[in-house]
Amino acid sequence: MFSLVRTLAALLPVASLMAAPVQAKALFDAVEVDQTKFVIVAAPIGTGERAQLNIYEQRKDTRPCFALVEEGPVKVDPLLSSFDFTGICSRYIDGNGYSLRVGEDDLASTYRISVVREKGDNVLMAFPSKPSAGQEMVIARTGGHSQNTDYLLLQPEPGWKLMRRQFGGRNLGHVYIYRDSWPVAEQPAATGDQPATDPAVPGLW
Repeated sequence: MFSLVRTLAALLPVASLMAAPVQAKALFDAVEVDQTKFVIVAAPIGTGERAQLNIYEQRKDTRPCFALVEEGPVKVDPLLSSFDFTGICSRYIDGNGYSLRVGEDDLASTYRISVVREKGDNVLMAFPSKPSAGQEMVIARTGGHSQNTDYLLLQPEPGWKLMRRQFGGRNLGHVYIYRDSWPVAEQPAATGDQPATDPAVPGLW
């Protein structure tokens, strides 16, 4: 009997370690933000052959952090790059400042977020780091393309929004590109004797 008790006691620390990954999913909370204070931007890299994701936030109204030019694809003027924006604006330009989250699943380590240029459009995509991680997802698009050097507004697909990462009730300098649940991939109908194809990646809106 005492031998069994000692064995169970020895196993308790191991069981606690095994449970840690499950508990880690709830380490950070996702809390609502005022969506009107943010812009999601396809920012040109170098000469503009490629683009990357930038997110700008207006924290105080001392002076504007960005301006929008409503013509064709909406252009973004990153005003914050012309002054010391400390305490006025926030700029999230890489994985330290933003990551992907679906419901309670924090996907920072299993998904990468990239701006892809295709067919005259700029599309914000989420790509799994391995096939078992999940499906590719379309997050946002600019709805057209202009000059390569333009900063363009990425407009989220239905269901996607920004939320702030929070720990212990304290807001952190990190935002989530977030949706409540995984998008459903549609199954194309089979025609004739041909077998049905694999579920399609959700299309652009």
